[in-house]
Amino acid sequence: MEYAVIFLPLVGSIITYFAKTLGNLFSQIFSCLMVSISAILSFYIFYNGIFNSDYGNFIIFEWINSGNFKVNWSINIDPLSAVMLIIVTSVSALVHIYSIGYMSHDPHKPRFMSYLSLFTFSMLCLVVSDNFLQLFFGWEGVGLCSYLLIGFWFRRETANNAAIKAFIVNRIGDFGLAIAIFLIFLNFGSLNFQEVFRQVSEFKDTSVKIFGGEFDLITLICVFLFIGAMGKSAQFFLHTWLPDAMEGPTPVSALIHAATMVTAGVFLVVKCSPIFEYSTFALNLVAIIGMITALFAASVALVQNDIKKIIAYSTCSQLGYMFFAVGVGAYHIAMFHLFTHAFFKALLFLGAGSVIHTFQDEQDITKMGGVWKKIPYTMALMLIGTLALTGFPFLSGFYSKDAIIEFAYLKDNAIGNYVSSVGIFTAFLTAIYSWRLFFKTFFGDYNNKSIPIEKIHESPLVMTIPLIILSFGALIAGYFFKDLFIGNQSTYWADTILFLNFLKLENLPLWIIIITPILVIIAIPISYFIFLKDVSILKGLKKSNMPLYNFLLNKWYIDEIYNFVFVEQIKRIGIFLWKRGDQNTIDRFGPDGISKIVKYISNKAIQFQTGYIYDYAFVMLIGLSALITYLILN
Repeated sequence: MEYAVIFLPLVGSIITYFAKTLGNLFSQIFSCLMVSISAILSFYIFYNGIFNSDYGNFIIFEWINSGNFKVNWSINIDPLSAVMLIIVTSVSALVHIYSIGYMSHDPHKPRFMSYLSLFTFSMLCLVVSDNFLQLFFGWEGVGLCSYLLIGFWFRRETANNAAIKAFIVNRIGDFGLAIAIFLIFLNFGSLNFQEVFRQVSEFKDTSVKIFGGEFDLITLICVFLFIGAMGKSAQFFLHTWLPDAMEGPTPVSALIHAATMVTAGVFLVVKCSPIFEYSTFALNLVAIIGMITALFAASVALVQNDIKKIIAYSTCSQLGYMFFAVGVGAYHIAMFHLFTHAFFKALLFLGAGSVIHTFQDEQDITKMGGVWKKIPYTMALMLIGTLALTGFPFLSGFYSKDAIIEFAYLKDNAIGNYVSSVGIFTAFLTAIYSWRLFFKTFFGDYNNKSIPIEKIHESPLVMTIPLIILSFGALIAGYFFKDLFIGNQSTYWADTILFLNFLKLENLPLWIIIITPILVIIAIPISYFIFLKDVSILKGLKKSNMPLYNFLLNKWYIDEIYNFVFVEQIKRIGIFLWKRGDQNTIDRFGPDGISKIVKYISNKAIQFQTGYIYDYAFVMLIGLSALITYLILN
């Protein structure tokens, strides 16, 4: 069964890609069937683990065996991987089904469905690995698949650029992960998780000399592991690829943001909790970067007009929450938020896709509005997703996001206080931009001049049913799983997450419990008033704070800074090496120079081929003289 969960998506990908002659319908149904069966089996594994503690490591084959170095290709099922199996396969199955309707007019359906299934397989390989090398294989696999899917519409220059950008930025993070793996193998002599984790405490006071200085080994490993996580999970400094990734089809965005690519970084850090727990510096760094990311992405989302980019920045912000949860030692709460986030974020992305499909590929929310009566089901489902994202009381996001803020407050140190404060403020910003998106998309005046409102209609059932299923997760997943994942008496994570100092969510002051829900609720009438009722207030704020508006609209100018500092300088170096080094030196004195000399000699030589005997006799005399000279000298 465990083998089937992992390899059914791969079988679906291969057969779907190479069986194009069987038709589009076959490719869609077969790939959906393979991933759906995998999802059903994942639920059984999850259930069996909860009630029977039935976990294990299933070795597929011995991958590398060289001296004392042994690495297997295996399927490691533990509580952490079981949760990830649920997230990856369930969301992927619904995205596959949704894609049947969304991609109905695309001529390359088999290729698209094949890429989706391959994406799923790569992520599954990552989450069930029992060693860093197999994890790195899955890590690179999801990077490759994201490149293929973001640039799926390769005839668009913007899609190609976005795919290349995602690939390059992730290579930076992957380089950090590779260094961490090298350091682990060099010092621990193994890449197997259990063997490495068992030895960590022995190296807690070990220092290494690297980059001309002396550093704590555990801290160094953690920092490079986190750099890898920053790339995949789009944390500040390595976040720039994520908004541009919206150039891919909307189902791709849902899969990347809810279940695969961006969740890999959070999974990695939580998986390596036995290492991070021994480095206070690394945990503080994770918390600070997560805190900055949450605030940055939420502030930028306030002024964006592309419906998918708003939700993309929302993902970036929510990942920031997960990382600063990890940074304050709340690994289990980070995973809980990752779990609930998967449902409402997939719901929001697929709901946005339904809106885009209805508006014939229009993504600008300023060109929508006034359509809630035309698409009431989509509106209602996106309302559920919006409420869950904002952390409205008793929906999924409320239980997980508020728990992060509460745990940070209980840490009762400088980092914890900063994190909880930023978390509360970011929650308010999240509510503002989420309701802005909702109100401007469905309410107010109809603003689209190219599509008559009479042509606006609901998406087909094949797109609506996955939204309905996801809405149940957004509504109840937090309530039903909070005790299992973050309850004070829960032992679910006992074998997979290390807590040197476990902090229980208890003895909380009333104000920290109610402040975030109050702000979230207050944000609804505020948003309604400034985005629908009296837009002149917003226009006045915009006019009086134009520098701030431009700052947020241009995403804190991070892309421009990177372009000036890195891209342009590297481009200048490249042009210099190309012009001066390659063309004017290597080519000039190498192949081009030799060919010019040969050509020059040839042109001179043919001047003696005149047809006159005396010219030929002269040449023969020169040759004879040269031969005699050579023989005499030797």
